[in-house]
Amino acid sequence: MVDISKIKAIDFHTHAEEPCSCERDDGYFEFQAAFAKYFKNPAGHNMMPSPDETAGYYRERNMAAVIFPVDAERETGFKRYENEEVARICAENDDVLIPFASIDPAKGKMGAREARRLVKEFGVKGFKFHPTMQGFYPNDRSAYVLYEAIQDEGAIALFHTGQTGVGAGAHGGMGMRLKYSNPIYLDDVAADFPDMTIVAAHPAFPWQEEQLSVLTHKPNVYMDLSGWSPKYFPAILIQYMNSLLKKKVLFGSDWPVITPDRWIDDFENLNVKDEIKPLIYKENAARILGLK
Repeated sequence: MVDISKIKAIDFHTHAEEPCSCERDDGYFEFQAAFAKYFKNPAGHNMMPSPDETAGYYRERNMAAVIFPVDAERETGFKRYENEEVARICAENDDVLIPFASIDPAKGKMGAREARRLVKEFGVKGFKFHPTMQGFYPNDRSAYVLYEAIQDEGAIALFHTGQTGVGAGAHGGMGMRLKYSNPIYLDDVAADFPDMTIVAAHPAFPWQEEQLSVLTHKPNVYMDLSGWSPKYFPAILIQYMNSLLKKKVLFGSDWPVITPDRWIDDFENLNVKDEIKPLIYKENAARILGLK
């Protein structure tokens, strides 16, 4: 288990890109190459780290990391990585890796049963949703049976918000529709599931003010700062993290497309109060993860 006293930061947003020993689906490498181009990642798709390699990277930096796959089989045609496999790797690296899972809400009651089992048998702490990749509005009532399971088990729901690099610049955007990831839809989810901790991932361009509105209004909603270099953060976000949202904002990189080294270097150049930085880097995440 992560010893919160011995780490300097918790990265709340990292991807389990290569955990499975299975052949890739047609189009997978083209998809990853486009993604790498969007984020200007020189490693591209040829050097995607395994979760074990991710653990080593964070261990060297004295950090912990929330890590997850994304289940978007229905919309992308790429088979998902097994949640159980990611969880097992996390268990072998539990000094630094914190397991999240991903289940397409379209799986209904079957997905809800899987969620309960993953929490009870594998120690999964939360679930990642990507509304644009999964093709659903977060407040679609068909997803509620899954949210009920997550709330009942005391797990966290992490939602992608805002624009995405997935499909960016590709023909037709690979069919990805940005509308699903407007954070205003999380307001319904937060109202209907007030005992479920919700994290809105990324500064939600172009809906930043909607995101800040939901965070200030709903006590169970937080946000991670991943997916953007902090040098691009809008002034209103910095203003809010320095004041009203100082206990609701979490460090996140979006590893491996953005490294924590790059993110932290840019973050340290922002006008963020010194007394608030420890909250963002570690303490807020530790609290909602139950590590303190």
